[in-house]
Amino acid sequence: MRLVWLIVALVLACGLRPLQAADERRLARAEYRDRMKAGWIGQMVGVGFGGPTEFRHQGTIIPEAELPQWEPAMVNQFDQDDLYVEMTFLGTLERYGLSVSSRQAGIDFANSRYPLWHANKAGRDLLRRGIAPPDSGHPALNDHADDIDYQIEADFSGLIAPGLPNTAISLGETFGRIMNAGDGLYGGQFVGAMYAEAFFESNPEQIVRAGLSAIPPGSQYHECISDVLTWYREQPEDWEATWQRLQEKYHRHPDYRRFSCSRLDQPEFNIDAKLNGAYIVVGLLYGGSDPLRTITIATRCGQDSDCNPSNAAGILFTTIGFDRLPATFKSALDQTKRFHSTPYNMPRLIEVCDQLAAQAVVQAGGRIERDAAGAEVFVIPVQTPRPSRLESCWNPGPLAKSRYTEEERSQIESAEP
Repeated sequence: MRLVWLIVALVLACGLRPLQAADERRLARAEYRDRMKAGWIGQMVGVGFGGPTEFRHQGTIIPEAELPQWEPAMVNQFDQDDLYVEMTFLGTLERYGLSVSSRQAGIDFANSRYPLWHANKAGRDLLRRGIAPPDSGHPALNDHADDIDYQIEADFSGLIAPGLPNTAISLGETFGRIMNAGDGLYGGQFVGAMYAEAFFESNPEQIVRAGLSAIPPGSQYHECISDVLTWYREQPEDWEATWQRLQEKYHRHPDYRRFSCSRLDQPEFNIDAKLNGAYIVVGLLYGGSDPLRTITIATRCGQDSDCNPSNAAGILFTTIGFDRLPATFKSALDQTKRFHSTPYNMPRLIEVCDQLAAQAVVQAGGRIERDAAGAEVFVIPVQTPRPSRLESCWNPGPLAKSRYTEEERSQIESAEP
């Protein structure tokens, strides 16, 4: 026993940090902020690069010659739904805390005034008619429930939940069910869980596997991402071969488009969450942790070719951190401009996320300590992911018959879609 205490005393005297417990991970709060800021920058970079090609290539790989040349000023993307929608969710969390109800989250979303499309628009229209979550995202009422919408705006859920996949899953239940269900919901939880792991893991394949563990194994979304991992192992140098296999199974085969949002005038159009989620993963795996290559591949996969590189770059940049990002991605960043229809500029955004992350760590059973130099450290419990229940949009189960009360409806500024 005297030997044990002698070792402890020696460690403390030398200013060394004792070994962390196997069931917890430590993250300096300053490093958290650095990585989280990089995650937001990655989203802006990805959508800025892919924006000119969005849905211009449906069912085809985008020729490299049609891609834009990256310019530092392209980072300043303040009018993109990839960003401003999730900031509405952050505003709700800032006002009401992490335990806010989905009903209140729906009220705040109903009061938004920015342009929306697909599942987001359908969900908001239903909310304004008095239909509360989860029915606003139920496939019986929302024809877009399997679309990409929550997937493109779930980044926040992992950026405020470092190492906490169950927080990201829970936030999906709160916010994702406003407009999505089934694979449409799982896509956002998958993205959120990848961000959560990116604070501690830099290997893209391990990050993807961590995200996969956060969604139900029996879902088509899980099957799709599992296929990409398998095909990557079989052909690790040929992303176009993996793209082609995705095209044949998940774009062409009707069994995998049973609740797909289809347009008769555009038969190749595909905004399905799992296919576009697969394109995020193709970018991450084949990008080799290189920022521009990751963004380029995720963009060239086509379909929603700004949202997918936005997710991919956000996750990758989180592993890198703001201080270590190449200057070309941050040198022209406007620190003062606010994101469309939000109170957030970049400094305010970072501050709010930092506060919410601290709450998330404590709520999950973690704590905030100080190191030998007096700097704050997040001590984060290691979590085993607990995925949401298994469901599909083509067989979703009954409606919850969730309706807003008259008092709740009075909080919605407009009853019109």
